[in-house]
Amino acid sequence: MSVLLEFSMTPIGEGEGVSSKVAGSLEIIAASGLPYRLGPMGTTLEGDWDQVMSVMKDCYTKMSQSCGRISCNVKIDARQGVEERLQGKTEKLESLLGQKLNQ
Repeated sequence: MSVLLEFSMTPIGEGEGVSSKVAGSLEIIAASGLPYRLGPMGTTLEGDWDQVMSVMKDCYTKMSQSCGRISCNVKIDARQGVEERLQGKTEKLESLLGQKLNQ
């Protein structure tokens, strides 16, 4: 089963600038080897259920070492029999529209 997991994790009570905490999560995500796409409001991972959940948990664990409160938003799209959905979903829409989309 292919899973797309989009999540954002934000430390609460750390002031307005939280990019250094988010950067720690991106190090974990990049090291996981899973396909991912960074967006302005979250990151989307692709893999099987256990893989994407493990990466998100690792990000939480790292952030919780220096933060007492974390807000996390998660969206999951699980589908059987389909692979490489991270890029494929965008390509399908581009094909239907006949134009490249901003990513």
